[in-house]
Amino acid sequence: MESGIDYLPALLIAGILLIYILKLRAQQKKSHHVLEQARENGLTEPASLHPMIDKNKCIGCKSCVYVCPQQLGHHVLGIIHGKAELLEPANCIGHGACKKVCPEDAITLVFGTEQRGVDIPQVDDRFETNVKGIYIAGELGGMGLIRNAIEQGKSAMKSISATASKKSANPYQVIIVGAGPAGIAATLYAQNKSLKYLTLDQDSLGGTVFQYPRGKIVMTQPVELPMIGTMNFKETSKEKLLEFWQQVEAKTGISIHYQEIVANIEQTESGFRVTTNKGEYASDTVLLTIGRRGTPRKLGVPGEDLPKVVYRLIDPEQYTNQKVMIVGGGDSALEAALAIADVQGSEVSLSYRSASFSRAKAKNRDRIDTYAQQGKIRLYLSSQVKSITEDAITLDYDGEKVIIDNDAVIINAGGILPTGFLKQIGITVETKYGTA
Repeated sequence: MESGIDYLPALLIAGILLIYILKLRAQQKKSHHVLEQARENGLTEPASLHPMIDKNKCIGCKSCVYVCPQQLGHHVLGIIHGKAELLEPANCIGHGACKKVCPEDAITLVFGTEQRGVDIPQVDDRFETNVKGIYIAGELGGMGLIRNAIEQGKSAMKSISATASKKSANPYQVIIVGAGPAGIAATLYAQNKSLKYLTLDQDSLGGTVFQYPRGKIVMTQPVELPMIGTMNFKETSKEKLLEFWQQVEAKTGISIHYQEIVANIEQTESGFRVTTNKGEYASDTVLLTIGRRGTPRKLGVPGEDLPKVVYRLIDPEQYTNQKVMIVGGGDSALEAALAIADVQGSEVSLSYRSASFSRAKAKNRDRIDTYAQQGKIRLYLSSQVKSITEDAITLDYDGEKVIIDNDAVIINAGGILPTGFLKQIGITVETKYGTA
């Protein structure tokens, strides 16, 4: 007669298996709930680069779920019916770590969706456009994340360096347009490789980062910078990041021409002629690391040309004791509203044409909800600005005309992409609808 002890291993295995199944069901139930919540709240449109999962290849190993840097406090990726699923598309920041860890190559990083296209310049795996000799890296190519932009800037310059001619008749082997994260990384690489380079920026060091409001928290990941080593920021302020870039500039002696706007790029027999507001330069190659914001998008309403209307926030303190209307639903708009709401005596309203802030980060959406509940920000969702006067702003709010007392207006409706400029110099721009 067999003793009960003989059954213990089987019972132990069955118990472990039961616990695993129950845990898996609980996780899938939670993933279902997160996905349904995202759909109900209209948060189904990813802002930029995001994963597309091939269910035929996915084995449900959860590697992508665990590696996602946005999982803390959120559920960007999860498992449903044994397969990986993008649960919160609006919270995806395009980090790309999920693709790298997938053992079955089931993840493709894509731009846009079937419903919303994204204009992306055509580049190959060397970051060269269809115009041979012109390269694109960073935000313009869809890589808005600082770490990714830096990596692209380095990689693009590596490609340029590999084919650079040492006997060129041109004064420069490469002209870098833009001094944001991608442009700075490219400039450092060029100097480290002793390339004859020229870096131009229409504003100041930092590119888009320089335009962020005072005190904005910037998210990034550790990354290697040429000549510097590891840039070990994870979360820092705009001011500290710009201070770091200034220290890099001083330490390395890189040369950047500021306040110089590129008007045209023309092909020549020996390369390219770059025309700016200050002169002309000849180069073998050109690397574009400019931002995607381009010219601020205007509303086209009466009164928009009043002095009180601006298109970006610089210093929240200037709105002390003022009634301020923020127009827009992206991160820039939400962050501007939050910053001004903390200023003494300010009264902040936020107008957005949609019913939810689907294109903003979850952290900003959560804070806006909190401020709205506390009465620090008044929300006008599903509204449109109809006119602006010296002391008021008129909205169409759910079909009703609403007039609000107002001292200042900040319009954060995005920018008109530099598509016209790119096409002018011959670069093909593709509209991506969920494609790589």
